[in-house]
Amino acid sequence: MTEKPRAADPVESGSTPGGSATAGQSAGEQPRVVIRDNRKISKSEVPAAADAGADTPAEGLVEDAEIVVDEIEVEAASVDGPPVVDAPAQPVEGGAPPAAAPLGAELEALRAELDERTRDLQRVTAEYANYRKRVDRDRSLVQEQATGSVLAALLPILDDLDRAREHGDLVGPFGTVAEQLTTALGKFGLSAFGEQGDPFDPTRHEAVAHQTSTDVTEPTCVQVMRRGYQLGERLLRPAMVAVADPE
Repeated sequence: MTEKPRAADPVESGSTPGGSATAGQSAGEQPRVVIRDNRKISKSEVPAAADAGADTPAEGLVEDAEIVVDEIEVEAASVDGPPVVDAPAQPVEGGAPPAAAPLGAELEALRAELDERTRDLQRVTAEYANYRKRVDRDRSLVQEQATGSVLAALLPILDDLDRAREHGDLVGPFGTVAEQLTTALGKFGLSAFGEQGDPFDPTRHEAVAHQTSTDVTEPTCVQVMRRGYQLGERLLRPAMVAVADPE
């Protein structure tokens, strides 16, 4: 900013406050001396400058000082004020920003891949559960078959024990051992069937003789030649019987 000309100091210009010139100089003969001071005058210096003289340059000086002070106050206000914070950007109305479209497509692709992986995991889990059930079922079946094979090999011994019991030879210590053997085999699920008077069942009985009788109303086992055995629900050997049919 270009400052206005400042009035000459009375001491430096050789004039007194009353306006008289020094020796050898008059106010009309000498030009006015203007001293430019680049210093800015604050409000406290305005009264002193006004008291220095009552001429027009002094008034201009006061005006210049006031302008400078106003500018300083404006600059101070702009510096001391709160920091300027940019407001957040507002979403554009009428649709998402262009960058949201690729993100949405990528999100949909990830969701589709997640659903596919979830279905694969569920399928594998179901297949493994079925595999475990099949293995357990096959293990039980193999165990039952192995037990049945061993028990089937012991059936002739049980037949000899039955014949000895019928003849009354199964007494004493030998009878005790026979009972313990029958009890131990029963713990594995072995059970005997086939008694005289049972209804004839072709799925469980093997008929080796037929006769008629007025004492029966249906085919009946009238004589058991060899008892049958089963392991649980599995038939190991059918019973050998003689069947009487009604007349």
